Amino acid sequence: MLVDSHAHLDSPRYDGDRADMLRRASDAGIGVVLSIGIGEGPAEMHQAFDLCREFNGQPGMPQLYASAGIYPHSTPEADDAAIAKLDGLLAQAEVIACGEIGLDYYHEGASHDVQRAGLIRQLEVAASRKRPILIHCRPKDGAFDAWDHLFLVLDTYWRHTGLGGVMHCFGGGWEQARRSLDMGFLISFAGNVTYAKAQPLRDVAARVPLDGMLVETDAPWLAPGASRGKRNEPAMVAETAAVLAGVKGVSPDEIAQATTKNFARLFSLRSGMGN
Repeated sequence: MLVDSHAHLDSPRYDGDRADMLRRASDAGIGVVLSIGIGEGPAEMHQAFDLCREFNGQPGMPQLYASAGIYPHSTPEADDAAIAKLDGLLAQAEVIACGEIGLDYYHEGASHDVQRAGLIRQLEVAASRKRPILIHCRPKDGAFDAWDHLFLVLDTYWRHTGLGGVMHCFGGGWEQARRSLDMGFLISFAGNVTYAKAQPLRDVAARVPLDGMLVETDAPWLAPGASRGKRNEPAMVAETAAVLAGVKGVSPDEIAQATTKNFARLFSLRSGMGN
């Protein structure tokens, strides 16, 4: 069994075939999908949780869990009402993570100060609900400012909780991976690790221990390999896992077993999760 640790299942790109897409995932051996609850802003962060309630228990479907969070560029909307909504969602059993949250200095959007303030406020809510966090960190090309600022925030407001989290769609270097692992985070690799020009990222993956990694799609984006540029979906996480297996010099089954165990450990789920 494989776990897709990060997929935006509420994307409108699945509106025409969401149930069939989930069945394809199950047929491909994907037993669990973490449905990311950021939507297009706080007004939609409940949608991932709603999908859990809609599809869990149906035959031929993977087990769905959800997250909830306010994306970096939506942090100007992180008012008291949005934070209260986040807190309420994190109280639900199916909502096992806060995210994706973090810092994005690559795209023009919310100011860096607003992003950091929004991140800190969400860390406080996640800590109170004892939920691990899903971190999005994207600096400007060739810069490390977002990573430096992120670690400063995490060292101050998160490390002491011991709750850890996931560095989603990891794109940093070994130094950022090492610091993340030291703080109890798992490093999650998406379809971009399969791309021809991604050898530096594969070099990082080769150094990450098996008990420190996850695999994800970030669907509907970042389809791996030959499907690059097309709509991604959870079934395709198997291709990314196979590439990671080659990088690590292990079998795809070993990658599946390790990443499934890591996911269950981080989120305190039963080892036999999934259908």
